[in-house]
Amino acid sequence: MRWWKVVGLAGLAGVAASGVVTARAERRRRAYTPDEIRSRLHERVAAAAARERDAPAS
Repeated sequence: MRWWKVVGLAGLAGVAASGVVTARAERRRRAYTPDEIRSRLHERVAAAAARERDAPAS
């Protein structure tokens, strides 16, 4: 087998592996229920409001 075929196959394997990692992360992200997402967003908004309230005025 020529060296360029080996390099091409290695590149193809790398693309496939990154696709697997991306798909796995997407499945993990979609596993949240809407109630979990809503509660996380409410927590983030409350934390941002607290930071804004505690920040000194410029």
